[in-house]
This record gives sequence, structure tokens and C-alpha cells, in this order.
Amino acid sequence: MTPNDLKKFLAQLIQHNIQSSVMIWGPPGIGKSSVVKQLSDEHDFEFIDIRLSQLAPTDLRGIPVPENGITHWASPEFLPQKGQGILFLDEINMAPPAMQGVAQQLILDRKVGSYRVPPDWYIWAAGNRKEDRAGVFEMPAPLANRFIHLETTCEINSFKQYALQKELCERIIAFLAFRKDLLHQMMPNEMAWPSPRSWVMAAGLHQAGLPIDSAVGHAAAAEFEAFLSVTEDIPDVDGIVNGKVKPTFPSEVSLRYATTLSLVARSDDATKALHALRWLVNQANPEWVQLFAADAFPLFRAKGFMDDLQQQIMSEPKLKAFLTTYVQLLSS
Repeated sequence: MTPNDLKKFLAQLIQHNIQSSVMIWGPPGIGKSSVVKQLSDEHDFEFIDIRLSQLAPTDLRGIPVPENGITHWASPEFLPQKGQGILFLDEINMAPPAMQGVAQQLILDRKVGSYRVPPDWYIWAAGNRKEDRAGVFEMPAPLANRFIHLETTCEINSFKQYALQKELCERIIAFLAFRKDLLHQMMPNEMAWPSPRSWVMAAGLHQAGLPIDSAVGHAAAAEFEAFLSVTEDIPDVDGIVNGKVKPTFPSEVSLRYATTLSLVARSDDATKALHALRWLVNQANPEWVQLFAADAFPLFRAKGFMDDLQQQIMSEPKLKAFLTTYVQLLSS
């Protein structure tokens, strides 16, 4: 499933209070941990991230403490004691078998030693697969059988939604929409290689005026620099969203991606979004209007002005006629 599908599935588990333990599989750097953290924030949950590979069995089970001739286990302070939240066991299969064995009781019975997980906490885990060359251990069958298993993959639309909401560098978003295969490309012999996680780092480097090859590798960085040189002649996007200029839509494909994604990023209210959409409908082929709508409408909905924009669209016959054909974009 895509990261967006994963998020929807996990949200359903929360909605229906399904507290079975969950194991999320997928290659490194695609946002597994980010999806879980986003859900935690959206539901105002506490979030505890535990890396079992950095612990010894006694760190999780607790220290034996004698009391009145009976040994009790003093539970670690990092385990939740009250409230509601997500206990996230990230990179669980990087922990050695002995540590995974101790985690079995926590995952199935929601307790370990003298400690019990509070009733309103979810126990979810994540890890890489063997084929990802991530130095993982085989997950024992008894432990694996204690999970609901979900596998997620890298997918450009999920990344674009995340990147637009986080207001990452719009040129990087446009570049990856243009060169989708460079969103995630593992290179076993390279220290730096492209992934959603490394592109987020690259966005910070680029906005600081620094080269991005240290984050995504030399090959991807070279292609991005070439993309930047081609897209220097991007139309005046700020002028378009403010309704002040009406340039022609570019003919070069990379410029079209850069223009369309920049329009999405700069449309931060209903009026600007309407100007952008009106210009695209008048200037561009339907496929570019669809690309704008598919990326922009979920973002506008998250920002809270989609209903206002929809009312304005329906008041303009040309926009209404066009978008009625793609009504699913308004309701998705």
C-alpha cells in the first residue's frame, strides 16, 4: 500500500479502537515512521519511539528489585504509565533475537515483567525487509504471528502531499514529479542516495544555498541541477496567483511541471487558488489542470479553504463545466 493508504488504514484502527499490534514493512527512507508520527499528532496522542536494537533485555523487562523476600521488576521510565498514545517499536527487526524474544510478551500480552501497557495505548512497530540490505535479523515466527502485517511502498503522490503540507522547496517537488523514478533509488555502494527522507534533507540544503549531493548522491543532484537550469524561465507564478499577469503556458515539459507545482504551493488561499485554476483552464491542456487539482485539492482541504474555493468554482460557468467532468477530484 502507499503511505497515504497506510495512514488511512491505521486511522481506521484508531477509529474502531482495534488494539492488535501492527508491523509496518517497507524499504528505508520512505516515511513509515513519519506516517505514524503524523497520526499521533492529528489525534493528539502521546508518541513514544523505542529502538529495541539499542536496548538490552533487562532495559525492557526492568531491573529485579527484592522486596519482602520477593523479587519485583522495576519497569523502565520510558514505557508509558497513563494517558493515550502510540508505543512505536521502530526498526524492531534490527534488534537481536534475544531482544525480539523479550518484546514478544509486550506485543501480544501488553505486559512485560511487572509492567502493563495502559489500556488506551496502541503498540505498532516498523522495520525494513531483508532485500533492503538493512542489516536486519530474521523475525521469529512466534513474534511475527503476533502482528497485523502491512507493507508500504514508495509513491510520488503521497510524497507530494506530504511535501506540500510541510512547505518543502517547490522546485524539488516539481523535479520529483517530473523524475518520479528518482524519488527512491537505493544504491548499495553509495553512502548518499535518493529517498523521500533524503529529499527532505536535500530541500533544507537547497534552500540554504548548499549543494544537495551529500544527501541524495551525485547522480540525482546533477539531474536536479540540470532541471533548475531548464526551469529558470518559469512564468511569474506570484503574478498568476494574484491575478496580475496572464503569461502563456510553457511548452517545455519540465517547465510545465515546475509551473504547475509552483501554482499549487503558492495558492495559500481561495482567491489565489481560483486565479491559478482559472489561468490553467484557459492556458493549459486538461492533463495539467487535472495534475493541479489532484495535488492542490487535498492540500486546500487540509488548509481549510476548499469549500470556499468550490463555491467560487461553481459560480464560474467555464470552471464549473470543466471540473464537473472531474467531479471525483472535488470529493476525493
